[in-house]
Amino acid sequence: MSTPSISPKAKPLKRPTQARARVTVQAIFDAFVRIWQRDGWERLTTRAVALEAGIAVGTLYDYFPSKQALQSGYVRHCIEQLIAVVQAQAVQASALPWDERLRRLVRLLCGVERDAQAWFHPDMLALEHEVAELKHQRRAHEELSALWQHVFDACTDLPCRPSAERVQALHLAVWGGRRYALLLRMDEVEMSRWAAEMENLCLCAVRSWQDDGTRLP
Repeated sequence: MSTPSISPKAKPLKRPTQARARVTVQAIFDAFVRIWQRDGWERLTTRAVALEAGIAVGTLYDYFPSKQALQSGYVRHCIEQLIAVVQAQAVQASALPWDERLRRLVRLLCGVERDAQAWFHPDMLALEHEVAELKHQRRAHEELSALWQHVFDACTDLPCRPSAERVQALHLAVWGGRRYALLLRMDEVEMSRWAAEMENLCLCAVRSWQDDGTRLP
């Protein structure tokens, strides 16, 4: 079965490579979030974002030809930022026991660490069909699934490593749960309780694998 194609105007045109361009795009994203939070998606326009960011509309169009393209670029930016934070706090951090690495990973992916959390809105899920093709969804899935592998690679004190199938199941449970929680508009208290239970579930799943006696190579 074929999947619907995304309009070219809904795709970002280029990615910033130089420092000045990255600053400009970050200002665009910041303005995009402020306007959406204040006025909602329907009243958000590229012209309003350019004005809020203090740049020319033409400069914004160099990167984002429509507000759908801007949303697509922003979501991609958030995923990249999330990956970078997990790498810093759960992979590259030294002298951490394996269970603490896993706890950090789960809490970051659940979106309950306020200082590392990107802004998301439930309407973004409803608009996904306008900005994301299946190949984009698969790429995000593969990158986030690989993130779990990177964390387990850093767990040198873990005597038994979970199978690739179990790791993928944990990823789908956490990331899928976060998306559904967003759809349900769960508040911070509910999200915190859910994240704590996901930590326990993931830890139990890894410990049960160790009890199987399968050793790391």
